[in-house]
Amino acid sequence: MERTTCCVVGGGPAGMVLALLLARAGVEVTVLEKHGDFLRDFRGDTVHPTTLSLLDDIGLAERFARLPQRRVTTVQLPIGPDRSLVTVGNIGALHGTYNYIAMVPQWDLLDLLADEARREPSFHLRMDTEATGFLIEGGRVNGVRHRTADGATGELRATLTVACDGRGSLARALPELGLQHFPCPMDAWWFRLPRHEGDPSGLVGGLGDRFFTALIDRGDYWQCAALIPKGTDAERRAEGLERFMTRFAEAAPWLADRSHAVTSWDEVRLLDVRLDRLRRWHRPGLLCIGDAAHAMSPVGGIGINLAVQDAVAAARHLVRPLREGRVGLYDVRRVQYRRWPTTVATQGLQRLAHAQIIEPLLAGRTAFGDPRRAKRTTELITESPWLNRVPAYFIAYGALRERPPAESLRRPAIPAR
Repeated sequence: MERTTCCVVGGGPAGMVLALLLARAGVEVTVLEKHGDFLRDFRGDTVHPTTLSLLDDIGLAERFARLPQRRVTTVQLPIGPDRSLVTVGNIGALHGTYNYIAMVPQWDLLDLLADEARREPSFHLRMDTEATGFLIEGGRVNGVRHRTADGATGELRATLTVACDGRGSLARALPELGLQHFPCPMDAWWFRLPRHEGDPSGLVGGLGDRFFTALIDRGDYWQCAALIPKGTDAERRAEGLERFMTRFAEAAPWLADRSHAVTSWDEVRLLDVRLDRLRRWHRPGLLCIGDAAHAMSPVGGIGINLAVQDAVAAARHLVRPLREGRVGLYDVRRVQYRRWPTTVATQGLQRLAHAQIIEPLLAGRTAFGDPRRAKRTTELITESPWLNRVPAYFIAYGALRERPPAESLRRPAIPAR
């Protein structure tokens, strides 16, 4: 049996940011990541201004800027009366250094965070190690049981365990946390297509036959998403890949010459889209953040950045009690109190987008109810610069920007390679 001060379950963006900030503040932290590396495709790869500002605050901006990336400054949706693209958020018009979204493979971001955290003697990362259960004694979570890829098992005791293991979190099985689901009208298919010189750039949307496309410019390829009506994956696959790619080419005609590049349904991954949250993110000795606490819709691509802000808030509130070796229920409760309004507001806007935009479009109707209302809405958005900046600011920074603890702001002692 081993011991650490803070056990972080899950090495995603929230887990790695939290671990880095705590380790820099002198807290012993151990991250358990069930995979052997971070190389998993079709994960959220959007790094929004709030996260870019955080990387600047902790001295990683220059190293991050050297990562291969594409920059997006506008968000366009096909919500015009004739399904034309309308700019619903001009991030480039916002003030500040980081007025863009950086499209970066998530594994590059995680490798950067892990590499920086390894410079701290109190940081420990265990790959190929999956948490399999909680150590609960006297009503308190005192760590986890774990299993490695070769089948070895063990226990890791901790003053605090933080669940950062996403929608499939162990913590979500705890009935006292109260998982609450919200209706979701769509699922998503993810796949790749080659990108050619002369193609549009940035984030491009389109409409097909009862599906909505989002195309992310990744330099030499397009990361393609097709939003389909909820629960229709099997039905649509039964219609045949050729029929789907034909429909996709109708939604994005400039990609028609590459529709043959997808040769098997094995290349098309299904994302079961969910929108939910725990009523309680904590119990004695346990805190849930990120997708473990609230699974977000892909609308706005803000799930990762919301999770990162959870991690920043958690680090700021928990550094002192962790260093003192006493984390009470009050301490973990403060994190939920801090992040709850932002989570509820964000999910409320996503639910509104589901009802007014996504669901009508997937049903073959016009967004916002009828063509006249859609026209009035799009005119209001396009003709009112201040209104156009509201969704841009929300996508960029969220409802509330968190500041890391002062102990974590120091520059790395070792020069960037």
